[in-house]
Amino acid sequence: MTSSEIRKTFLDFFKSKNHVIVPSAPMVVKNDPTLMFINSGMAPFKDIFLGNQPVKYPRIADTQKCLRVSGKHNDLEEVGIDTYHHTMFEMLGNWSFGDYFKKEAIEWSWELLTDVYKLPKDRLYVTVFEGDEKEKLNFDKESFDYWKKYIAEDRILKGNKKDNFWEMGDQGPCGPCSEIHVDLRSEEERKKTDGKNVVNTGHPQVVEIWNNVFMEFNRKADGSLEPLPAKHVDTGMGFERLCMALQEKTSNYDTDVFQPLIQFISARCGIQYGADEKSSIAMRVMSDHIRAITCAIADGQLPSNNKAGYVIRRILRRAVRYGFTFLNFKEPFLCKLVPILAEQFKDVFPEIKTQQDFIIRVITEEEHAFLRTLETGIKKFDDYKEKNVSGTFAFELYDTFGFPIDLTQLMARERNMEVDMTGFSKCLTEQKERSRAAAVVDTEDWIVLKESEEEFVGYDDLECDLEITKYRKVKAKNKEQFQLVFTRTPFYAESGGQVGDTGYIEANGEKISITDTQKENNLIIHFADKLPKDVSATFHAVVNKGKRKMITNNHSATHLMHAALKNVLGAHVNQKGSLVNDEVTRFDFSHFSKVTDEELEKIEHLVNQKIRENISLDEKRNLPVEQAKTMGATALFGEKYGDFVRVITFDPKYSMELCGGTHVKATGEIGMFKIISESAVAAGVRRVEAITADKAELHFKQQQAQLDAVKELLKNPKDVVQRVQQLLDENLDLQKKLEEFTAVKAQAIKNELLKKVTEANGIKIIAEVIELNNADAIKNISFELKNQVDNLVFITGAEIDGKAHLSLIISDNLVKEKNLDATKIIRDLAKEIQGGGGGQAFYATAGGKNPQGLNAAIEKAKKMFSENH
Repeated sequence: MTSSEIRKTFLDFFKSKNHVIVPSAPMVVKNDPTLMFINSGMAPFKDIFLGNQPVKYPRIADTQKCLRVSGKHNDLEEVGIDTYHHTMFEMLGNWSFGDYFKKEAIEWSWELLTDVYKLPKDRLYVTVFEGDEKEKLNFDKESFDYWKKYIAEDRILKGNKKDNFWEMGDQGPCGPCSEIHVDLRSEEERKKTDGKNVVNTGHPQVVEIWNNVFMEFNRKADGSLEPLPAKHVDTGMGFERLCMALQEKTSNYDTDVFQPLIQFISARCGIQYGADEKSSIAMRVMSDHIRAITCAIADGQLPSNNKAGYVIRRILRRAVRYGFTFLNFKEPFLCKLVPILAEQFKDVFPEIKTQQDFIIRVITEEEHAFLRTLETGIKKFDDYKEKNVSGTFAFELYDTFGFPIDLTQLMARERNMEVDMTGFSKCLTEQKERSRAAAVVDTEDWIVLKESEEEFVGYDDLECDLEITKYRKVKAKNKEQFQLVFTRTPFYAESGGQVGDTGYIEANGEKISITDTQKENNLIIHFADKLPKDVSATFHAVVNKGKRKMITNNHSATHLMHAALKNVLGAHVNQKGSLVNDEVTRFDFSHFSKVTDEELEKIEHLVNQKIRENISLDEKRNLPVEQAKTMGATALFGEKYGDFVRVITFDPKYSMELCGGTHVKATGEIGMFKIISESAVAAGVRRVEAITADKAELHFKQQQAQLDAVKELLKNPKDVVQRVQQLLDENLDLQKKLEEFTAVKAQAIKNELLKKVTEANGIKIIAEVIELNNADAIKNISFELKNQVDNLVFITGAEIDGKAHLSLIISDNLVKEKNLDATKIIRDLAKEIQGGGGGQAFYATAGGKNPQGLNAAIEKAKKMFSENH
């Protein structure tokens, strides 16, 4: 069976068991502070397990894009080295929310694997939870008894809590699990060692392919377990491993999931896959990583230096490094794999095919940038003068230039150097500990006061009465806060780029400030620095109206700007990110060149025109998502929409978007719109920042005030621009004259310096403090003297703009013959001027804050060369 057939068979099987087949959620997570990426099949359904979202379908099945590279499920360093770990992988899953439980889950998993997929029964083993005395958890006899109907008892293995008790995290739903393992070893190997002795030992051909998790408990913050109100089934089957088993391979990378990519790489680098270990690992790394990078970009996450974007950049750079080092790819190559992937995924993840050109451009630019960084790192390594590579320097290459430690070791071996791996490991551990400490959030259990569904009323009301349904204490970076959940709330929770509301709640004369409003999964959470004295009171909530008004203006202006960008630049423009707060609207969008001043002017004019037209808001709530898309509403890649959506329209022929944010009743309320900046964010992504209403008015007032001040300084000329240009021309003319004067003075100083050459130990020395207020002129003198005087050491000091300046140049032959290093010498001399410096072995400069120390530095240099050399 092909991989496409295997995937379709799984979904068709569970459809026949009355499961609703749902599409994969975006791999990039939004509105969940505990996750950056979907890392398991169950992650998109956390809301249901946590009771924050009602069950719509009691039975569902899907194939979910997952990414595991950091945190608890960190597989990155294993990827490519072994044959079964991946960054991005598909998780086939079937789910029961309070419907069927262990009996059906076990029966159907066995039926699918043995009757439909025809996996040999004698190659399968299953595990069940053995119990845990410390947790007071019993042996999962129920699962054991069900399995006995299908498989011999000696193939049912008992597993400990580590292997057979699944937990979502430190807190939350959890329960015993039953794994299914397949033994793919040869008959000869199987005869030597019984498969049951190899399960869960890390053997690459005896692997888990399916895990049936039976959610029965909730893990509380104090570590205790409580029963869930309803029992659920959460199963996950690794698609790539399943393909390995069904296609009778011994490596995931030998299946038709990866081979089209690997064979393409092999053909282009001219190295046969499997020819040697290093090149084969590199091909596996590249074929795996391109899947993660492509899916992330398609789901809206661009490579960057922050959070989720940094993870994607790190994966991309790891792939480039392997290709660069072991396959000799010195030009962008990953980008060439995208069309193969888009074709493979066209029926299951069509968003990749739709955005193929954009994804290719982003990856190409990222590769170009990193290849330049690699080149810089290699030069830095070549300039490294120590006998061996210190752990600190190896870590700098790793952290700053993206060098994997094996690349540093390879380069070191070529120069007969060793790398201090103990020091490197220490630096790496310290970095991880710093990151871990910065990310620690201590979250206590929810204190539930009453069971009630939460209602958001903030589209229509900015004040309302409410009660607290639950609260908890959180501590992060030594700051303690409380999170509150209400029966109803007028506070908008941060989402869709719009920041969360602030304001206060009040009861019995006590006012509690709401400092932020966030959405955790589907729950609106209000942040407060202190807890009300009477949490059971009825409170009156008030949103900060002025701030909300500015946010609302900016959000509606963002919609008008999005439409204007498409109108002026073209239909290829798509939103790639946004920030809407009370100060500014920041909008990132796909476009492959700088937006010209003329284009920005057109965009600004069109938005202001729509503001003046005072177009009324047409808001439709709870519209079926397919109907909204049929109407032509703009939907964003990477957003997970429910079955019902909200559509915001300002003239159906101009702007119609799916949006959950707050908006003006008519565009005239925005007042005015002004673009204040345009810049690049990433390859193929531009950013526009704009202001509206009061902020725009203030901007124009400040501009006018500056213009008036300039006019006054220029004695109120009739034409300000002409007068400024005249001044610039005069200044340029004076600058040229000054340069001519400096050049003449420099020549005179050089001629005087030539008369002051002294000689000691075969070295001709010129060491003087000179009066020349120009570093470039001093550098020119240095190089001219070096060309005129053999065996020269020229050290000079000067005061430039109130600061001390030292310059040292050494003849090339002295650098080699006498092992002189200008950089080390200048750093020593710089102590006299309370400064520091650097450069190259033959030429270096230093700056300092103590010009009075220049004479001491020069005298020290004279002594240094007359005595020691």
